[in-house]
Amino acid sequence: MCVSRSSALLLAETECLPTMHIKEKATDLLKRFDIGDKLSYLPVLPKASVLIPLFVKDGQLHTLLTLRSKELRTSAGEVCFPGGKRDPSDTDDVDTALREAEEEIGLRPDDVEVVCTLFPIINKTGLLVTPVVGFIEESFHPSPNPAEVNAVFTVPLDFFTSEKDHYAAHGAAGMVGPWHSFYFEDPDSGSRYHIFGLTAMFAILVSTVALKKTPEFEVGFDSKDLLSFFQEALHRRISKL
Repeated sequence: MCVSRSSALLLAETECLPTMHIKEKATDLLKRFDIGDKLSYLPVLPKASVLIPLFVKDGQLHTLLTLRSKELRTSAGEVCFPGGKRDPSDTDDVDTALREAEEEIGLRPDDVEVVCTLFPIINKTGLLVTPVVGFIEESFHPSPNPAEVNAVFTVPLDFFTSEKDHYAAHGAAGMVGPWHSFYFEDPDSGSRYHIFGLTAMFAILVSTVALKKTPEFEVGFDSKDLLSFFQEALHRRISKL
């Protein structure tokens, strides 16, 4: 059967519509929780940022994660979002996240559509870590920096709302609520990754907001009043520094 050029273009445009709708809906939901300058009153703390890259694949939101090199001094061999400490040349949290993502996986800042910055959390070493959420193209092919990254893989975002591969513990130092842990088997490589701690918390937070979906497990935060909850959590941590 012959398909005319105009028909082929129409088909391609039709297939793009669900992707555009998913992206636009998620963007709208995420922007409602953009922290902006709401926490500008906080005392000066050492800062870091991570980029939480989102993209649409097969009608589903996915995110991208890295397995850090075992040779690094901090978080060696752990699963993390691209990111790192604030550099003196960085103008803000977004700058930090984009610079680190380019250094770690070759993602150019111009190829990221930044959506928002979400609630920062103070990690176990006292860094104020801010998650920056942005959309990238599904076609992005990472170029991992071997000095920092051992592997790059993607995960469907709704994986972080299912209790199937989720585990939790309580009382972990520096954690807001339960200490969350997931085991993910990458269907492309067959590798099994352990996603836990702050990375798991950020993944749960983004999936809860972007999918407007309540996880099947106790998350440890109030999804109806996220700002108040994370502000109170920050104040408690700052008082103990």
